[in-house]
Amino acid sequence: MKAAKGTVFKYGDNVDTDVIIPARYLNSSDPAELATHCMEDIDKDFIKKVSKGDIIVATKNFGCGSSREHAPIAIKAAGVSCVIAETFARIFYRNAINIGLPIIECPEAAQGIDAGDTVEVNFDTGVITDVTKGTTYQGQAFPEFMQKIIAAEGLVNYINQK
Repeated sequence: MKAAKGTVFKYGDNVDTDVIIPARYLNSSDPAELATHCMEDIDKDFIKKVSKGDIIVATKNFGCGSSREHAPIAIKAAGVSCVIAETFARIFYRNAINIGLPIIECPEAAQGIDAGDTVEVNFDTGVITDVTKGTTYQGQAFPEFMQKIIAAEGLVNYINQK
């Protein structure tokens, strides 16, 4: 996957792993089951409205809180193609890449993009285009090795392919 395009779901600062996937659902590690509860404590209608390819945009410190891998798994399994934020919690960042969920830090895009906008992301160049507004932002392009991990749907698959 070299690009993503979808409708934006927008959130603010400090979206923690407990609202991405509430702790009461951590008795399952099934991605499809986790997806049914994704974001429900911050946006109860998220799972009813999200479509394959949609994009989450948030401001500072997305994925803070406990270091559970379930959070990026739930987001990816819900069909989200990319998360854009001003900053990510470091462990969430690593977990997202490890499971093959593309994430991009871009403060300008995180501030300028609104909920409901259609956004395209080019992973080769890091260019984020808000199609709705006709604006572009320069995010951090993924290094080639990270693109390979994402294309393989995660680190374990990438290693197994070697």
